[in-house]
Amino acid sequence: MLRRFSLYGFLKNQQYYEYFIILAFRQMGLSYFMIGVLIAFREVMVNIMEIPTGGVADLCGRRRSMIFSFVAYIVSFALFGICGTAATESRLSQHFLVPLLSLAMFFFAIGEAFRTGTHKALIFSWLRMQGRTEERVKVYGYTRSWSKIGSAVSVILACLIVFGTRNFIYVFFFAIIPYLLNIINLLGYPAEIDCRPDTRSSLRDIMNHLKETLLVAVKQGSLRRLILESMGFEGFFKASKDYLQPILMAAALPLTARLFSGIRLADEQRSVVLIGPVFFILFALSAFASRNAYRLVPSSGREDATAHRLWGVALLIYMGLLPALYLGIHWIMIVGFMALYAVQNLWRPVLIGRFDAHSDEAKGATVLSIESQAKSLSTMIMAPVLGFAIDLAGTHAIGSSEFWPIGVLGVLIAIPFFLKRGTLVCNSVTS
Repeated sequence: MLRRFSLYGFLKNQQYYEYFIILAFRQMGLSYFMIGVLIAFREVMVNIMEIPTGGVADLCGRRRSMIFSFVAYIVSFALFGICGTAATESRLSQHFLVPLLSLAMFFFAIGEAFRTGTHKALIFSWLRMQGRTEERVKVYGYTRSWSKIGSAVSVILACLIVFGTRNFIYVFFFAIIPYLLNIINLLGYPAEIDCRPDTRSSLRDIMNHLKETLLVAVKQGSLRRLILESMGFEGFFKASKDYLQPILMAAALPLTARLFSGIRLADEQRSVVLIGPVFFILFALSAFASRNAYRLVPSSGREDATAHRLWGVALLIYMGLLPALYLGIHWIMIVGFMALYAVQNLWRPVLIGRFDAHSDEAKGATVLSIESQAKSLSTMIMAPVLGFAIDLAGTHAIGSSEFWPIGVLGVLIAIPFFLKRGTLVCNSVTS
């Protein structure tokens, strides 16, 4: 099963749009604020559907939920590609473009809501069946490393697509292919890891399941703290990470002008000169970090101390990024973002292991869906605020680069979590 789990991650991360999504939206004529609004809308939809879909997965079948998720993703990619192409060819006005992109974001949110937490619960169920629960950080980190290997491969393929087509939008169409292959992979998962009850679940059963799990998440101090940490670390990372794309493009234009002075290249083609190598290295580092995250936890029960150290590292990175972002020192900005990606891939396996240690197996997918919902809520709030601040900094020419608000918000978020250190206690709560 480890091979299937790893193949799932590899195919799932063939997200060719991921490295160009902000550039694709800019090609469609959107401002950073409007991009932030679209991201916030996606997170609102994920937020609304997250917990119910976790309950459906726990009680009605996790494999079915995963397959439905990938169907929704495919519909989303098709809409992004069709609408974006029409907009760049002046066949679709902004008045119609934004609602249609919102519809595409809606289908993307359905895919996210049915996927997040569900596949992790499948992995943890298999580990329990194998009697290997003590390896949860190691195994999840291993499978996550294959996701990052998939990302490293996909960025090269994405750059080849952009270079060949001279268009950021076509990557959405190509992303459909590996997602179809992943549906076939999921169909091969064994039924026993579904953890489905013998009897068919009613709507009342699902609602009671959700209510019980929500009460546990609210009342149990350890889970409450973990959810807040996820909102701070994961939520802001998700809102800010894609700004590496325009930073790389800004750095690539003068670089390619010097390196390829005698060759006429479109801006889209120039962008891949840095985006390809940087993201490839970034995901190779991320894969290494995920696979070795368990080494940061010397023994069971030490996950909280490891998380505190990672908060400290994140704080130092944001503090170093702030002056570089303000002064427009591209190489420090790029290295800083790469460091954040690596830390996030150390953080995520440790966080998921902490969630599994403090939650009940029967509510596993739902608890992780609550975590993902909280992260989405955080991103929903931060994305438009960050986009507006960046637009404002650019409009008023505050600083050599308009991206310095990323450093400011990052420091403000990391400081309280680093200063408020605490060891979580797994208290049992009954509904």
